Amino acid sequence: MSVVPDFVVIGHAVRDVAPGGWRLGGTVTFAAVQAHRLGLTVGVVTAAGADLDVQAGLPFARVVQRPSSGETTCFENVYVGGERRQSVRSRAEAIAFARVPEAWRAASIVLLGPVLDELAPEFGSLLASEALLGVSVQGWLRRVDGAGHVAHTGWAGAPFWRGADVLFVSDEDLEGADGGDAMLDRWTREVPAVAMTESWRGARVWSHGAWRRMDAFPETEIDPTGAGDTFATALLVRLHETGDVLASARFGAAAASLSVGGPGADAIPGRDEIEARLRQYPEVALR
Repeated sequence: MSVVPDFVVIGHAVRDVAPGGWRLGGTVTFAAVQAHRLGLTVGVVTAAGADLDVQAGLPFARVVQRPSSGETTCFENVYVGGERRQSVRSRAEAIAFARVPEAWRAASIVLLGPVLDELAPEFGSLLASEALLGVSVQGWLRRVDGAGHVAHTGWAGAPFWRGADVLFVSDEDLEGADGGDAMLDRWTREVPAVAMTESWRGARVWSHGAWRRMDAFPETEIDPTGAGDTFATALLVRLHETGDVLASARFGAAAASLSVGGPGADAIPGRDEIEARLRQYPEVALR
């Protein structure tokens, strides 16, 4: 574990129910694939049962997998009218900060990508300050009812966004969440940049005291699962390279648009594809 990966992502790997079986999912999957296809070395910290070999599913990455008492997080995603309805069939144990290799805590880029409250809110504040830290809010704002259906809720605990350089949220995350507008307002006061995806409508980015928005890049949608994670990863990678939040958000949006063109992680693009998409649609930009 002495060599530090360029990009580290932390959260549950997921067995996503798919036609005829299942496929590997969760933020750690989509983020790891996108970072790899952008030429970075990748570290993954996760928890799953013996039924899921994350290292085999992500052979290019260095994976730290905590055994999870026979349980692996399993989601079923159903899309109706462009809206996702999620249910949870099983859930892995939480991931303790001690599971993150000490050297990895100062990786160039770290993305916290919980899917269902598996990371303690102090996670980000314990990482080295020199890491470019992205935090995806979705896992902290999800709750599961007695039937296993996923609902969104507000957050009243300690700030999980402490130490974040960029906070990633979707309009879906805030839908039905108590105090969603107040949370968003607080994040813009306490985090340098907030990127909010709005599905086929595009995205908004808060930076330097103002919101800017952009339309989505055109694409025939096959499977939108993981598009937000692809967006977040590509944005962080480009931000680390350039320091330009707005240009990086456009880069991330182009990557996300390409990723929905195939099932699972199959269509996640490389750098050349993203650059070609940016040139193809110069009019799609933050304004």
